[in-house]
Amino acid sequence: MDFKEIIEEIYLNVKNLDDKGKVATYIPELENVDPENFGVYITTLNGFKFGIGNYKDKFSIQSIAKVLSLNLAYQLIGERIWERLGVEPSGTAFNSLVQLEADNGIPRNPFINAGAIVISDILICNLKNPKEDFLAYVRNLSNNPELNYSEKIAASENEVGFRNIALCNFIKSFGNIKNDPTEVLDFYFNLCSIEMTCKELSEVFLFLANNGFSVNSKTSVLTKSQSKRINAIMLTCGFYDESGDFAFKVGLPGKSGVGGGIIAVHPNQYTIAVWSPKLNEKGNSFKGMRFLEEFTTKSELSIF
Repeated sequence: MDFKEIIEEIYLNVKNLDDKGKVATYIPELENVDPENFGVYITTLNGFKFGIGNYKDKFSIQSIAKVLSLNLAYQLIGERIWERLGVEPSGTAFNSLVQLEADNGIPRNPFINAGAIVISDILICNLKNPKEDFLAYVRNLSNNPELNYSEKIAASENEVGFRNIALCNFIKSFGNIKNDPTEVLDFYFNLCSIEMTCKELSEVFLFLANNGFSVNSKTSVLTKSQSKRINAIMLTCGFYDESGDFAFKVGLPGKSGVGGGIIAVHPNQYTIAVWSPKLNEKGNSFKGMRFLEEFTTKSELSIF
């Protein structure tokens, strides 16, 4: 299949669309990003790599990092992780407090903010130097020692993170946060601030297309069963309350972030990263969603 030709054609089509999205404004630092940025990068298991547009520009991956923190927590404590988290779509906004009351402080899934905060708490309980150790884990996965947190973005999130502060303290009241909420939130804000390019993002996530084995680090990151389960949660919960729409239109496991990035995984085939900062009303990249819908339609390569 000529991925290059397909990507170039769709990229030009989508680039010229009237982008109805808006850059995330509730995190002040994200407002400074050029809204016209648009990049795509694909990495296949048989060694093909191709990028177009702003695929070399770094951006804040935001909630995409929640997949990486989940992977590490799953690797560290195994199935015990599901005693503190669900695996169901939430059907509500990513920063909603509504369901926590009825669910006794157990977040519906690891990708809404409440779930990622619990994952942060798990990592703090199991890592000697949580922020340093998590960053080392991501650097090892990517084989890139230069990857880093963005101090500006982490500070910006902390300044306006009132909903997340409320979430963390509310979960703490149910006993599902073990550490000091201030420490948990500091870790959470930092993990969301990690910056990558589309190229780096696509290459880092290739292990989820490869049954849990990282081509970069030459190590088994997850078991085949764990990799399957992470992909399943990405398919059903990776796009907040637009996850069903993404599964219906694109047909791939994936995860979005409010920085405008999306990573999508085709098990045993490829990973593809798209970045366009303007978001639709659900908080997902307007052009990114459209590009991936057209890509799986034209290539006829989805998991269905």
